[in-house]
Amino acid sequence: MSDERPLDPADGGVTTEVRGRILLMGLDRPAKMNGYTPQMARQLVAAFERLDEDEDLWCGVLFGHGAHFTAGLDLPKFRDAMKDGRRSTQGERVDPMALGRRCRKPIVTAVHGVTYTLGIEMMLAGDIVVAADDCRFSQLEPLRGIHAAGGATIRFVDRGGWGNAMYHLLTSDEFDAEEARRVGLVQEVVPAGTQLDRAIQLAEKICEGAPKAVQATKASSAIYLRDGEAACIAALGPKQAELAAMDDAEEGVAAFRERRAGNFTGR
Repeated sequence: MSDERPLDPADGGVTTEVRGRILLMGLDRPAKMNGYTPQMARQLVAAFERLDEDEDLWCGVLFGHGAHFTAGLDLPKFRDAMKDGRRSTQGERVDPMALGRRCRKPIVTAVHGVTYTLGIEMMLAGDIVVAADDCRFSQLEPLRGIHAAGGATIRFVDRGGWGNAMYHLLTSDEFDAEEARRVGLVQEVVPAGTQLDRAIQLAEKICEGAPKAVQATKASSAIYLRDGEAACIAALGPKQAELAAMDDAEEGVAAFRERRAGNFTGR
C-alpha cells in the first residue's frame, strides 16, 4: 500500500536496509532527537509491512539514528488525531505498536540515549530489547496532560508487574537501563555504541532457525497473551502438523542426524 503524500524533510523518516535475511529499520530525525511525526509513522508502517510480507526477510531490527532512540511523539503534530481518538494504523495494516495487526516476523529493538514515551511502547511492542547503558527512560505522558496510549499501560504491567509499572507510569520518573532490565523491559544492557551490533547478532541467531517455525513460535505466544491458555493449547497440534509437513522439517531432521546446522528455506 503506497502513500502519495509529499514528504517534508523536516518531519524525518524511517530508513531501511537489507542485510541478508534481516531488515534494518532506523528512526531518522536526529536533529529533533527522533521526535516521532505522522510522516515517520507512515514510513514505519510501510517498513513493517515490507518485513511482514517479504518471504526473503526473516527478522527485523529497529533502531534510532543519532544520539537517541526517540524522545517520543512530536505532540503538536499529533494533536488533532488525539482529540478524535484516531490511530494511524487502525484497519488492516501492520501496526508497529502491535495494538492491531502484529508483524509475523520477530523484531529486535536496539535503544540508546533518550528513550521516552512512545520509544518505550515501541520497544515493548517488539520481541527482544537491547539497551545501551546510556539509556534514559521515562513514560511521562501525565506531565503533558495525556496518558500512554501506545501499549505501555498493557505491556509495562505484563512485563514488570503492577507495582513496578505503576511506580514508573504514575510518577513519570526517569530511570536507567539497569532499572529497565530489573523490571523486565529490556533483555540485555550493553556499552553505548554497541547496541545495534548486538541487536543484529541476535537477529542473525534467530535467522538460524526455520523461519516458519520461528514465526509459529511468536504467534503461539501471542495467542496465549490474547486468548488465553486453552486457545494456545488448542492451536499447538494443528500448527505442529503444518510445520512437520514442510521441507524445513525434513531438513531439521537431516541436520540433527548429521550433526550440522540446518539449511532452511522457509518451504
